[in-house]
Amino acid sequence: MDTLVVLLLFIFGGVALMVLLGERFAKPADAERLAKLQRWIMPLVGLSIVISLINYYLN
Repeated sequence: MDTLVVLLLFIFGGVALMVLLGERFAKPADAERLAKLQRWIMPLVGLSIVISLINYYLN
């Protein structure tokens, strides 16, 4: 039980640190870059689902 609490504290601390650093140093994304990323997200999600299904049925 002690290990679980320590692990959760480390995870919470890491996430809090990422949020603080992201708010302080991250640059706002421009619309052109977001459009490029959005074009790739759906095919990659579909590909990951297909790969997961293949992995599930082969194992």
